[in-house]
Amino acid sequence: METAQLSLFDVFDTPMPQIRTIRPSATPINIDTFTSIELFAGAGGLALGLEKAGFNSIGLIELDKSAADTLKFNRPKWNVINADIANISPLDLPHYFNIAKSELDLLSGGAPCQSFSYAGKRLGLEDARGTLFYHYAIFLKKLQPKVFLFENVRGMLSHDNGRTYETILNIFKSEGYSVKTDVYNAWDYGVAQKRERLIMVGIRNDLVGKLHIETPKPHKHKPVLRDILNDVPPSVGVKYSDQKRKIFELVPPGGYWRDIPEDIAKDYMKSCWHMEGGRTGILRRLSLDEPSLTVLTSPSQKQTDRCHPLEARPFTVRENARCQCFPDDWTFCGSVGQQYKQVGNAVPVQLAYEVARKIYEGLEGM
Repeated sequence: METAQLSLFDVFDTPMPQIRTIRPSATPINIDTFTSIELFAGAGGLALGLEKAGFNSIGLIELDKSAADTLKFNRPKWNVINADIANISPLDLPHYFNIAKSELDLLSGGAPCQSFSYAGKRLGLEDARGTLFYHYAIFLKKLQPKVFLFENVRGMLSHDNGRTYETILNIFKSEGYSVKTDVYNAWDYGVAQKRERLIMVGIRNDLVGKLHIETPKPHKHKPVLRDILNDVPPSVGVKYSDQKRKIFELVPPGGYWRDIPEDIAKDYMKSCWHMEGGRTGILRRLSLDEPSLTVLTSPSQKQTDRCHPLEARPFTVRENARCQCFPDDWTFCGSVGQQYKQVGNAVPVQLAYEVARKIYEGLEGM
């Protein structure tokens, strides 16, 4: 969720802010569970999955204040650090988190991946300087956790003709990790949503052969919206304009712009009418008998409509949260737009759990 870009040189030229330290106020580490630190924590989808799997978080870093407030409100005992990661990564991280180098069990998170530099084609850490991923790599370098989990969109594999993924993989390997990359569709793992995520899991090389992490198996049952949209608690949400609502009332569940009179569709779509491709996201109304399409950060963009199956309106924040497997008592802070953004940016909790549980089981088996 972070958007700021600072190089390490920028950090040293910038006065350091007052950052909460973990030692005096943090919850003592439970030695009976495995520890984790999460970067780019957002509203907690990944963190909740890790918690459900048994991990004990000793730190979560998130720049966005509303998302950080969400984490603090729902888990007052979590050590939530609302700060720019570029101001944290230069620190003595083992000292800051009160954990010896190589003792952390899991480093997790998913940094936005901008295009990297390819001067000299080193494809190493220097190529990532100035990007948010650089700071994830610095955490990995300084803490040397037993395992890391790095998640991103599937498109990272092809981003910049594959060079972004190649650089990231090379950096992970150069820091001493054996890496397995998988693309997961959340719908295969108990989530009523078609949402693909790229997940890279790395094992520190000295533990290869001792630590075995299996890939979670897809579920036989694949839920649909009918399974999750019952008794959703009331919540905030945006509405369509009267004109758009009347048009959506013409669209049948599971249908889109081709299912209404052509003159109405053409007037609504305007320049989009002449675009190539199926344009199946325009005037798209979901059906109770299908999963949600990928939950987005904005609920009513023309080219990515996600109309409610039974009512001519977008999903509420709480309905989107159901699609992302957030518990109903998980409160989102900030404006309505910020809440939609937090939910849309999250990793589905159930998918996070499925992957995290296999990591936890691998650590238990050492």
